Amino acid sequence: MSVSKIKYGTMPDGRDVYEYILSNGNVTAQVINYGGIITKLITKDKNGNDTDVILGRANLDEFLDNDGYLNAAIGRFANRIAKCKFDINGTTYTVGQNDGNNSLHGGVVGFDKKLWDVTEVAGEDAVIMSITSPDGEEGFPGTIEVKIKYSVTPQNGLKIEYWATSDKDTVCNLTNHAYFNINGYKGGKIYGHKLQMDSSFFTPNTDECMPTGEVLSVKGTPFDFTTEKTMGEGIKSEYPQVKMFGGFDHNFVLDGFGFRKVLTVKGDISGITMEMLTNQPGVQIYTSNMLESANKGDYENSVHDGFCLETQVFPDCVNFSHFPSALLKKGDEYYHVTEYRFV
Repeated sequence: MSVSKIKYGTMPDGRDVYEYILSNGNVTAQVINYGGIITKLITKDKNGNDTDVILGRANLDEFLDNDGYLNAAIGRFANRIAKCKFDINGTTYTVGQNDGNNSLHGGVVGFDKKLWDVTEVAGEDAVIMSITSPDGEEGFPGTIEVKIKYSVTPQNGLKIEYWATSDKDTVCNLTNHAYFNINGYKGGKIYGHKLQMDSSFFTPNTDECMPTGEVLSVKGTPFDFTTEKTMGEGIKSEYPQVKMFGGFDHNFVLDGFGFRKVLTVKGDISGITMEMLTNQPGVQIYTSNMLESANKGDYENSVHDGFCLETQVFPDCVNFSHFPSALLKKGDEYYHVTEYRFV
């Protein structure tokens, strides 16, 4: 077991940012307390070579302007809220507008732009990051206390656990926005990645990337990964929902309940296989359709060089009663767990 800490940089206001290195000897995860950002995720390829399987940026200054939310903790509400409005108990709340007419990933200053407090976990390859978001921040009701635990597991996974409580009824939908390339961050396009996913349905989008409210079967569409196929087969499809966004930027409805394995993705060059386990009902797969640059200092990534697996409650679920609910009632505890496991 190993946790070490090094200074990563300094905020414009003089506060220091630290990088925490978690390792079990086979998998190493590096996380900074600015934005809860994962800076590296290293495992072995088929030849035994260390391979960093996420995109990123070269330094703190670049992460301070983190267009695309690379590898960051997302909150209070992952994904989109239509027209920035929702109702709780007969009261309409208006939240931060930062995506056309809509709210995205928590609003103008989401959790991805916060400096988190950190506690190291004795006896584990883990750290816990915590933050308090006051009542009314970005328009959301309730003072919410949030904790995120990052741990490297004996099963060679990066496990991310989220807890939240609020002093008022509110909404909560947390995730991480890691950009993966299972061939390594220098691996180029993800077209050859092989994906199998336990997802029988998906939620189509409007041209604003907002859910229409429909829940459609994946059968006969490029969204069908119930049997393994390459990601490129879907990304390059002429299917209107894919073509509209230049790839995937959609919520997939995950089969089953509880903490379970829901997908497997394989790097065609590296030979690395990653499984994802979660207790969430959905996952937003985003195939870097608009990624302009992600540079770790020695390689610049662009469109379709990575993909995101944002486990979540459905986007805009606050405005669709037939979607799973993101309501967090006063005094209740939100809990979300996702693990990216290398096998």
